[in-house]
Amino acid sequence: MATFDPKEFFALLRSGLLGPTLSRKEVDGCNAVLAAMENLPLAYCAYGLATAYHETNATMLPVREAYWLSEAWRKKNLRYWPWYGRGYVQLTWETNYERADEELELGGSLTKNPDLALEPDIAARIMRCGMIEGWFAGDRHGRHDFARHLPENGPATELQFKGARRIINGTDKNLLIARHALQFQQALENGKW
Repeated sequence: MATFDPKEFFALLRSGLLGPTLSRKEVDGCNAVLAAMENLPLAYCAYGLATAYHETNATMLPVREAYWLSEAWRKKNLRYWPWYGRGYVQLTWETNYERADEELELGGSLTKNPDLALEPDIAARIMRCGMIEGWFAGDRHGRHDFARHLPENGPATELQFKGARRIINGTDKNLLIARHALQFQQALENGKW
């Protein structure tokens, strides 16, 4: 990854998912995810980027659960308030905030202020840890994590990316996100990830 060229990476995104122009916030969001995914395999990074892209409505900025609604609505309707979803992957429930705080060595700051999960660097680190360690989903065969669904070497296929959706949210929109992941994977390859 030492030879990664972000110019080549972003050039392909300008002609695809994030084009034709990139906002400073889109670039910053991508850079936060890229920094968090440093030293991970190509397919893992591509899927992290695709997940962030999808879960944030293509903004590449961490969001609140039901971001189009008010905090009053969340307080009234979400039984896990104030521990509702925030970030690139919608971290929810107090125990998960505590786990993320501990794993990221935040010294209690995330549990004192759950909105820290909206900071791109923290949100990206939560996503990385959760996807590597299988925090978000499991079944009778074990946790859904990167290693279960994606290759550690070389590019992933559309079918592999489609299966990786189980890491976050079952099969919801799995083909759409797989196709986004293929585009991010190509951009990463162009940048020599």
